[in-house]
Amino acid sequence: MSMRLAPGTIAPDFTLPSAGGGTVTLSALAGQHVIVYFYPAAMTPGCTTQAVDFTAHHSRFTEAGYTVVGISPDPVEKLRRFTEKESLTLTLLSDSDKKVMKAYGAYGLKNVYGKEIEGVIRSTFLVDVQDDGRPIVGLAQYNVRATGHVGKLCRELGI
Repeated sequence: MSMRLAPGTIAPDFTLPSAGGGTVTLSALAGQHVIVYFYPAAMTPGCTTQAVDFTAHHSRFTEAGYTVVGISPDPVEKLRRFTEKESLTLTLLSDSDKKVMKAYGAYGLKNVYGKEIEGVIRSTFLVDVQDDGRPIVGLAQYNVRATGHVGKLCRELGI
């Protein structure tokens, strides 16, 4: 079992390539509330549902001061196609070597249809990036469901 993050702990910083071009560095988002969610694979039914839900709620998150970042092990080009195909408005990042996922405890053994396999653990974190760039975990949710998770998250955040 990989280490899991808890509220109040320092979130691992990262710099990852973006589907929109360039890179995103978590600590560079100083002063922002960042929702970081990990998902197994672009263009699969559950992951599409979740990404489309985040896009549908994008204005609510933005108005409430949240930035949403989705991370998967997919290559940047696949993330670009996914963004275009589904008209996604959130930032998608590629963690092809899974180092960030492992640092967040979002990659490891999981149970799929009664069989234990190694893979991406669908997880969501609220990271409050302090003015000095220190990312602090405000919320850590592991093994979330693709369907209904975004609405539940909005209710939990009061937005």
